[in-house]
Amino acid sequence: MAQKKQPVRMCAGCGVHKPKRELVRVVRSPEGAVALDTTGKAPGRGAYLCRDAQCLTKARKARRIERALATQIPDAVYDRLEQELSAHA
Repeated sequence: MAQKKQPVRMCAGCGVHKPKRELVRVVRSPEGAVALDTTGKAPGRGAYLCRDAQCLTKARKARRIERALATQIPDAVYDRLEQELSAHA
């Protein structure tokens, strides 16, 4: 029996390719709100990060999440994402 392929995504912070289940998704909803998607199934445009605050810091510094989501992200939203990421790690 053939094994099912595992989806692989790239972390926006460190650039490492990992299985989708090991990463956390940052999503921009159709309304424009940016939030952490722990289920990986929320509607909207997404970017993936390792469950590590350092990857979020790298992605924030290089503005990789903003480019991936095609939107400006205020500092308050980054701070909230950092808190949520540390809570889910």
